[in-house]
Amino acid sequence: MRIAGFQKLTLVDYPGLVAATVFTQGCNFRCGYCHNPQLVLPEHYQEPMPSEQVLDFLNGRRGKLDGVVITGGEPTIQQGLAEFIARIKEMGFAVKLDTNGSNPQILSSLLASKFLDYIAMDIKSSLLKYSEVTGTACDIERIKESIGIIINSGISYQFRTTLVKGHCSNEDLSDIQFLIRHGTHYVLQPLVLSEKMVDPHFSRHNQFSIQEVDILKSKYEKTKPLA
Repeated sequence: MRIAGFQKLTLVDYPGLVAATVFTQGCNFRCGYCHNPQLVLPEHYQEPMPSEQVLDFLNGRRGKLDGVVITGGEPTIQQGLAEFIARIKEMGFAVKLDTNGSNPQILSSLLASKFLDYIAMDIKSSLLKYSEVTGTACDIERIKESIGIIINSGISYQFRTTLVKGHCSNEDLSDIQFLIRHGTHYVLQPLVLSEKMVDPHFSRHNQFSIQEVDILKSKYEKTKPLA
């Protein structure tokens, strides 16, 4: 496991639980609007934290934290991910995984081992735009497979899309809505600009207005989470 950062307390990353967040280093996508280039671009990497340091902290927080969020970067490209989660589960924590859905086999394996309690998957755009948005040759069949796995997983989940002009037209969002038609929880989030982004050319021209975001949310969001 390559761990680039660790947030010892979060009240927002794991819905309903007091949690800690582990940020993994490395991603197989290059979404320009990502505001974590230090987790995505090798030229921005810093020395990773030892996994044992994180696990030791969590061991000392039993009874005080409810869960652990594992995010990235993209956690499913990490060697040793299953073993890392297994040790967290042994401590009694619930585990939420954030993923881009590019590795359905890993999702299936983690679910079969009952290592996950919650999955959040980013759906970048309509499938036809995936390679454009992610900056890489993307196997959209894997994306579709991950969506199906998550919907049928029997655990809590959330699909989410970052609203970026050019990536999220009404047609794109309608295509996503069809992709997740059997799902129960889908949220839209506004584009957050940062001084540090994978593509520094992203600007306010790529943002929807507050009013536009509200309209899109009312039209496309599904807010009934899986129990």
